[in-house]
Amino acid sequence: MLNNDTIIALSTPPGSGAIGVIRLSGPEAISLTNQVFASKDLEQQATHTLHFGLIKDGEVMVDEVVVALFVGPKSYTKENVVEISCHGSNYIIQQIISLLVSKGARAAKPGEFTLRAFLNGGLDLSQAEAVADLIASDNKASHEVAMQQMRGGFSSELKDLREQLIHFASMIELELDFAEEDVEFANRDQLLALVQRINKVLHRLIHSFEVGNVIKNGVPVVIAGKPNVGKSTLLNALLNEERAIVSDIAGTTRDTIEDEININGVVFRFIDTAGIRETADVIEAKGVERTLDKMKQAKLIIYLVDAQETEAEVLVQLEGLSKQSIPYLFIVNKAELLNASQKDFYQQQGALLISAKEKLGMDVLETALLEKVNLSHVNTSETLVTNIRHVEALKQTQNALNRVLENIHNPVTSDFLAMDIKQALHYLGEITGTVTTDDLLENIFTKFCIGK
Repeated sequence: MLNNDTIIALSTPPGSGAIGVIRLSGPEAISLTNQVFASKDLEQQATHTLHFGLIKDGEVMVDEVVVALFVGPKSYTKENVVEISCHGSNYIIQQIISLLVSKGARAAKPGEFTLRAFLNGGLDLSQAEAVADLIASDNKASHEVAMQQMRGGFSSELKDLREQLIHFASMIELELDFAEEDVEFANRDQLLALVQRINKVLHRLIHSFEVGNVIKNGVPVVIAGKPNVGKSTLLNALLNEERAIVSDIAGTTRDTIEDEININGVVFRFIDTAGIRETADVIEAKGVERTLDKMKQAKLIIYLVDAQETEAEVLVQLEGLSKQSIPYLFIVNKAELLNASQKDFYQQQGALLISAKEKLGMDVLETALLEKVNLSHVNTSETLVTNIRHVEALKQTQNALNRVLENIHNPVTSDFLAMDIKQALHYLGEITGTVTTDDLLENIFTKFCIGK
């Protein structure tokens, strides 16, 4: 998959700006740039240096630029890399890229720079995926997790596990070579202890995905309740903008509306839903059905009731809500209408009292949201799995090792143990890229932006 050609792409976001950065990588990155750079001879300059000069197309000046040189292997891709900082005009950027393409460069594909970094040994596959997570990070926690993985925290933990398994795999392979002598090179008690120890680590990593996925993708929170209790008003109050249509007519919201906010470093994805009730309206009924589906998929439910509902109606709703396996916050809207007795009743039910229209109690609600997701105790310097591909591979590794445990206790030949240990090594290798296929790499790197 590794090409020897030189690739080029814009690495800054498209559109007009103060500067644009054009990146080249490949064996001829420096020599091609040198052909259009009217200043020093770039091929005679040291790595990691900056050079001011002109980009010229023949005698025509295109722009004043700063060229950064990174001579391989001391670069991101481990190849010769040039980064040209020019003025951020779309016209100028396209002129420079077209000029260098005419000299022999090729337009880069999505993620091709990082793919080359992986293929050239600069990053393993999990680190490469962390690069994409780092670019997409939009809060402190997701940034810290992506940085920890990109710097090899997850990789080093997996490397230790693989090395220990490889030792026993080699010992068992040796036993197979001396099968006729009936000798045992791999101590079964030590193998048992090792597999049990690795399984504990795998369990911790798999379990960490629940938190890691929330940090990476945000907490999906469904705002549910009967029609006209103020769900859309609450969404608008949380977002501090008129995102959803508000009306006194019941059933106004017929489809889900989603938006997100960052509360103390945690991203919450709020989903305003159609009111839950029986209806003959086909479209509204479809909205109610979607509401129930979204509630099943949520990590947290904000269940809203109107202050004017009767205690009996509220208790029926609470009974149904308590049967949900998903955590919820019980919220009473229009709390300014409550008398002392009603407030006492709702407080006994563990309700939070707010007024979405007047934006009262929003700070208390935000605090309750943070407490429910319970991320304040999470140490983002520890290894947290954030990628579903990694989780599936870890589960497959665990299944293979569980078969090893079964076979240790049963009178089976060494070749069965060897086969299951090889399977475990295979799945661990899929995470870091020790084991890859072209389809896997294409699936991962085509999701990157062009220029990275």
